[in-house]
Amino acid sequence: MSLTGLTLVIWRLLLNINASTNMSEFLPVFQQKLEKEGVEGALRFCRKRTDVIPRRLYVAGLETSKQGVAAMRRAMANVIELEILPDLNFLLPTILAIAKIATMVGLLATVISMIGTFNEIQKAKGGDVGAQAGGIGLALFGTAMGLVTAIPLVFAHVLFKAWVAQFEVRMKSAAQKLILLLQAKPAGKKV
Repeated sequence: MSLTGLTLVIWRLLLNINASTNMSEFLPVFQQKLEKEGVEGALRFCRKRTDVIPRRLYVAGLETSKQGVAAMRRAMANVIELEILPDLNFLLPTILAIAKIATMVGLLATVISMIGTFNEIQKAKGGDVGAQAGGIGLALFGTAMGLVTAIPLVFAHVLFKAWVAQFEVRMKSAAQKLILLLQAKPAGKKV
């Protein structure tokens, strides 16, 4: 379970890295494309990108820009809620499930081992109870292994959820910037 959990955390980290957009680098280039080539040029530029904000959010906004600001807002909000956020939450329920199951499996291993140890103590009929210390130690080892797996996974899950919440705010901010850029476009240029 530890190996599976670690694999999922690494996978989610790689997906997060691919999702990120450096807006301070992207926006000047995007604005230049928008000014020189209009909405169609900006749309082509965004479609070529691999990061989430340009490729999905800005494309949705630019595709509906001719319908007005309200349509752009709806399109971008729908893309955020129905496409991007589900993708950003991908693997998070699985990571949390493994963390919870690992704790329960560790506890189960402890209980089973303790039952066996107490049965041995009962069979000894007042004999050397100290000889069963190894069995008790083994029982507690099961709990420790469950916790060693669960604690980092729960921590990773919490960090990923916080990252998703932060990314959602950045997407909403980026959507607003797109609307402002299109509204600031000179009237003589085709939108």
